[in-house]
Amino acid sequence: MTQHTLELPEVDLVYDIHGPVPTADGRRPLMMIGQPMDASGFQAQVRLFGDRTVVTYDPRGLGRSTRKDGRVTNDPETQAEDVHAIIEEIGVGPVDMFASSGGAVTALALVTAHPDDVSILVAHEPPIDAVLPDAEAVHRAREAYTQVYQDKGWGAGMAAFIAMTSWEGEITEDYLAQPVPDPAAFGMPTEDDGNRDDPLLSDRSWAVPLYQPDLEALKASPTRIVIAVGEESMNVYTGRTAIALAERLGQQVTVFPSHHGGFMGGEFGYAGQPEAFAAKLREVLDQA
Repeated sequence: MTQHTLELPEVDLVYDIHGPVPTADGRRPLMMIGQPMDASGFQAQVRLFGDRTVVTYDPRGLGRSTRKDGRVTNDPETQAEDVHAIIEEIGVGPVDMFASSGGAVTALALVTAHPDDVSILVAHEPPIDAVLPDAEAVHRAREAYTQVYQDKGWGAGMAAFIAMTSWEGEITEDYLAQPVPDPAAFGMPTEDDGNRDDPLLSDRSWAVPLYQPDLEALKASPTRIVIAVGEESMNVYTGRTAIALAERLGQQVTVFPSHHGGFMGGEFGYAGQPEAFAAKLREVLDQA
């Protein structure tokens, strides 16, 4: 693995290349991106794709990538331009791409703006409200957990976030009327550390779920777009967004093993099934 820094006017982007460039076998590099997760979340998959050149990166303001633009918000279009800059810097595009969660939203924005950057995109559970019938209620739930975070800190905010993202089916008035969950019931700390800059729980990343995909541009793109969902996520928020987006694009969602973090090996405490996930990802990438 080699670490690189791409210095741009607004950000110093740190990315890692695992394997040779140009690739030894002529296959396209496989880029893996997330949001608000940095490159560390892909460690298990990088190991399982040791026969391919894999590129990972830290989105601006996260991990090792330092912002110079004076901003703290995260939006898909800006991050898409960052990923485009890295692909151009490497100089071996187009790439294959596995993108998860907010990274999948960034990837959809990338394919919209730069359709020749990506040959195959596997977009795993992109959280996009606009494709849901209950989009307004979902955003009310987001406002609620964000307010809990602002009022009570990380543990309480994360408990409220988990309650929302694990709720099965549409967000209803019954859900919105529920009392604030006890963080201890979710194994979260009850004390307030005073920080309010979490990219997941604050409003800094609201532009991600509020992104409006250009469905016609995505349909017309030369990129083969595969919308993926975890088999355990089918009825919860990110599973519902994946299924709905796939339908809007005229395709059936592709089911992967495990849950929203199913590709991970427990780096963040909730292990998935990385080996089975990698096998499915290879199958999808190798399809003509």
